[in-house]
Amino acid sequence: MSNFPFGFSNSGDDDPDRAGKPEGLPGMPAGFDLSQLGSMLSQLGQMMSSATPTSGPVNYDLAKQLATSQVPASHPASSIDVKQVTEAVALAEIWLDGATSLPAGVRTSTAWTPKQWIEATMPMWEKLCSPIADRVSKAWLENLPEQAREQAGPLLAMMGSMGGMAFGSQLGEGLGQLAVEVLTSTDIGLPLGPEGTAALLPLAVSEFGKGLDLPEDQVRLYLAAREAAHHRLYAGVPWLKERVMSLIADFAGGISVDFSAIEDLAGTMDMSNPAGIEAALGQGMFEPKVTEAQQASLVSLETVLALLEGWVDTVVADAVGDRLPGAAALQETLRRRRATGGPAEQTFATLIGLEMRPRRLRAAADLWRALEDSRGIEARDALWSHPDLLPSSADLDDPNAFVERDKAFADMLAGIDDVDMSELDGLDETGHAAPPAASTDPEDKPKDV
Repeated sequence: MSNFPFGFSNSGDDDPDRAGKPEGLPGMPAGFDLSQLGSMLSQLGQMMSSATPTSGPVNYDLAKQLATSQVPASHPASSIDVKQVTEAVALAEIWLDGATSLPAGVRTSTAWTPKQWIEATMPMWEKLCSPIADRVSKAWLENLPEQAREQAGPLLAMMGSMGGMAFGSQLGEGLGQLAVEVLTSTDIGLPLGPEGTAALLPLAVSEFGKGLDLPEDQVRLYLAAREAAHHRLYAGVPWLKERVMSLIADFAGGISVDFSAIEDLAGTMDMSNPAGIEAALGQGMFEPKVTEAQQASLVSLETVLALLEGWVDTVVADAVGDRLPGAAALQETLRRRRATGGPAEQTFATLIGLEMRPRRLRAAADLWRALEDSRGIEARDALWSHPDLLPSSADLDDPNAFVERDKAFADMLAGIDDVDMSELDGLDETGHAAPPAASTDPEDKPKDV
């Protein structure tokens, strides 16, 4: 996705059509191409006229328009597709009942086209992107030198509108790429669609199954199991979704803009060379700097998502078992798909600055498998009851150590449960025999002599 400002594009001086055209206007830098300025203004005008004005940090109307314009035109998913997905999810739920103690979280199942995916997931993308975009917009104003702020005056509102369009354009391009690649509503680990709605994208599922030499119904069923498992976790762990959102907000809260880089850039930029401007703006000098606190938030977010994906990986493997001959191949293919960093990972990294490390996903899956062997299914899932019970980022570096500590703690609790509580009667808080309690019977009081 391009970070270049709208209207700029590479151009050379060897265009034969420029012969005889004016090279610029009085007062303009030598070599300034008026036609390029006109093209830029034309593009800006078209986008501003087609997009609904917004006072927020992101022009989501523009994002939706750009995203839908990139996907192939198609009718809504057919009734046959919806029926196949519904049946696959229903069967997957039966299998999952024996693999996890968390109850089913799917209330309805359906099939989506790429355009339907964009429309259904846009509300969640707004929640994900708004905190960061809002903070970036405020950071620009807060860090703008006072003199420059006074001079800008009314232009600040225009800058805000342009910023909303820039964010909207970036989001739209990313979602357009993502819409033709995602397989389910939870493909990147987040519940992007409506709560309780399990959805598969048949066109992407069919494309994904090519080359695997597996029947399409097996691929659909395996992906339906992953979709249903994600919904069980988010429905059964009420704090999980809010935790992810708060970590993103924590990251956004620390955003600041380094104006020293901008000042250096302004002093060296050749305004008569659009290609040079384009290259300079593409170097990331306008990107906010990531602080240590923000990095900690990103690590926490990465860990939560890795634990989520690892749990799904483990539970689905147990649920499917030997029922699907191609399950192992599908599992490995999905892991490699994440490892290569496709559009989903690239878009996620661009929008919120997070890069999922596949090594973490595999380590998390190994940890959940070991906990299941040590604790059992119900006790394994009980770790999701509170965020403080979950393994940390350091635990993913050494899953076996976490399992051993967990087992030792469980043995200690079991030892306490085995103590005969009647043996503790008559002991004070230090473990010594307590003195007899004072009698309240009048007959026991000492009599006056």
